[in-house]
Amino acid sequence: MNNTELESLIRTILTEQLTPAATETSACTSTPVALFNDVDSAICAAHAAFLRYQDAPLKTRSAIIAAIRAEIAPCIPELAERAATETGMGNTADKILKNKAALENTPGIEDLKTTALTGDEGMVLFEYSPFGVIGSVAPSTNPTETIINNSISMLAAGNAIYFSPHPGAKNVSLWLISKIEEIAFKTCGIRNLVVTVKEPTFEATQQMMAHNKIAVLAITGGPGIVNMGLKSGKKVIGAGAGNPPCLVDETAEIVKAAEDIVAGASFDYNLPCIAEKSVIAVDCIADQLIQQMREFGAYQITDPQQIAQLREVCIQKGAANKALVGKSPATILEAAGLPCPAKAPRLIIVEVPADDPFVVVEQLMPVLPIVRVDNFEQGLQLALKVEDALHHTAMMHSQNVSRLNKAAHLMQTSIFVKNGPSYAGIGVGAEGFTTFTIATPTGEGTTSARTFGRLRRCVLTNGFSIR
Repeated sequence: MNNTELESLIRTILTEQLTPAATETSACTSTPVALFNDVDSAICAAHAAFLRYQDAPLKTRSAIIAAIRAEIAPCIPELAERAATETGMGNTADKILKNKAALENTPGIEDLKTTALTGDEGMVLFEYSPFGVIGSVAPSTNPTETIINNSISMLAAGNAIYFSPHPGAKNVSLWLISKIEEIAFKTCGIRNLVVTVKEPTFEATQQMMAHNKIAVLAITGGPGIVNMGLKSGKKVIGAGAGNPPCLVDETAEIVKAAEDIVAGASFDYNLPCIAEKSVIAVDCIADQLIQQMREFGAYQITDPQQIAQLREVCIQKGAANKALVGKSPATILEAAGLPCPAKAPRLIIVEVPADDPFVVVEQLMPVLPIVRVDNFEQGLQLALKVEDALHHTAMMHSQNVSRLNKAAHLMQTSIFVKNGPSYAGIGVGAEGFTTFTIATPTGEGTTSARTFGRLRRCVLTNGFSIR
């Protein structure tokens, strides 16, 4: 019997043994699959599923993740298009890349590394165990990417999941959650490992956060929703706001820096929280950098009146205009009453002073402010001020290793990208695993399966040291 036949036999046995019990657990609601009428019924079902999942072998987790990767892959173009259409943010081509990265590059159970200590007094084993049912809040900016990423990470760690998707991405999120739940059930016979409610609302999210069977909250969103979770009294893995600066000094390879900045800042119309939100350039190379950015598709606005019009429409009452978040450069120019070049630009760039709202407000739009500084030290201090101790993401282009090291040390961001586009920081076109939950407020940083596991210590005295 080969490996494929053996795996098929194991799946059949698991399904035969577990399906009747799984049907019983769904008795707490009239809805048997993934989408429930109320929060309590959904979490009740997920908790029952977790108890069965806890008894399943690690091979079951791996089989579920392999099935998710195989069966979601053909759906990615449709997911990307539906997300772009429903949310009205970003673009399909870049969303395909983001979803593909989440699906292919999120670690599975291999991330749960066991460590051991041995000595004369015995052995200590450190291993990751599941928490239970995780309440996961997904944003409208990266809805399907976050659901895919968190599903793989959390299921790999042995948890069940209650998703609280953003109402603005309701339809595509519910479809994806149902799909993942069905894949998991077909693979292992356990129903309701991934659940949500039919009508995602703010009130439903509040109920989920307060539910006694939710063990951990994983929140990907703005500071408001993260702060709400922190008040719940539960363990929170919180991914909040960021305002990533990009520092360019006079030693940088200017052509590459320009290409990388335009690519990163224009990616999915600047929706990713890790994207370049401002550029801080040393004066002696600023003109060259701007010219090269224009060569790579950036459209510069220089007229002060036009910059004022752009600022007025993009930033309102001290915050980004939600109606323009994730919109194309052409749409933003039209909203500001400004002409758009015949060839649609990838990115809008404006040169502004350091205290301009374009610099200090996180926009999530393909409008990139550029600030000149006299030297690297001045630029680093401004970058620290702009990042505002959010400890999220920063980029730097330089060939001076000492400066790169100093900036990384002082910035203390969860992600620091050197000489590359911002999305390299989440494993797109670079080394490292992919994540869309970057937990900076609560300190976990780039999350993976081990983030959603509880590290346990198992001690055996007077034995198993064979040195």
